[in-house]
Amino acid sequence: MYNHITTMSFEKSPKEISLDRRLLQLVPPALHEITDRMLHDEEIKALQDYANVVSIKRLGYNDHGPVHMRKVVKNALKFANLLREAEIPMSLEQEGIGTFEDSVLAIFMAGLLHDVGMSMTRQDHENYSAQLARPIIERYLAEFYPADVTRQVIVRSLALEAIVGHMAMIKVYSLEAGLILIADGCDMEKGRARIPMLLNTEARVGDIHKYSSSAVERITIGPGTDRPIRVEIEMSQSVGFFQVEEVLFPKLNMSPAKPYIELVAGIIDEEPKRYL
Repeated sequence: MYNHITTMSFEKSPKEISLDRRLLQLVPPALHEITDRMLHDEEIKALQDYANVVSIKRLGYNDHGPVHMRKVVKNALKFANLLREAEIPMSLEQEGIGTFEDSVLAIFMAGLLHDVGMSMTRQDHENYSAQLARPIIERYLAEFYPADVTRQVIVRSLALEAIVGHMAMIKVYSLEAGLILIADGCDMEKGRARIPMLLNTEARVGDIHKYSSSAVERITIGPGTDRPIRVEIEMSQSVGFFQVEEVLFPKLNMSPAKPYIELVAGIIDEEPKRYL
């Protein structure tokens, strides 16, 4: 009988700690307290860690845990800040029903929780993520907007739209959800596939995702030349184009943020290809 049980702990990895610091630099000052609390929430941490156990150890997939979810938040916040610098309003601002801070909070919550459904299953995990995330989102929004039920509903709905839409299986209509969609697709650097590559050495269907991700050396997000945002992807081998064309580009095509994105990809020391 197998009796050895190892429980997960709340201890964070150095990468998580580093990302936490970066995320707090990217959010507006008014959101520092609530976002810091979410980054130290034991339930969120447990969901993220267990999602990664299921993803990597049980299914042999790439990272879908606390590091990945933080990277998606980081990417999405970079996008949002670049759009603000270009004086392009978020959907809530455009519609006159919310502030930039409201949009950023929805983006932060969605990114931090978008893959927790992997703790249950891969298929339709985005819908299970929304189910698991909703009570957590409601708990924090009730504290942050204690006397404003309307704003609670708006930010909650926006965050849940971003979560259920992050796989590009359904159409999203807000710019905020569109940023999460692209931010998720942009987490394709080789570190994401490192552990699955070490644990699973036998050939299996789906390996192209791991090998193509391992070829992506660097992704840079910054201001573009003729659009507000430039995403530049550098890879060591041509197999990395699979990630660009089969993973990221379908998400870009489904995103309301597509008109604001420049996408450039290529092998290091070769002329890059511009997609957008």
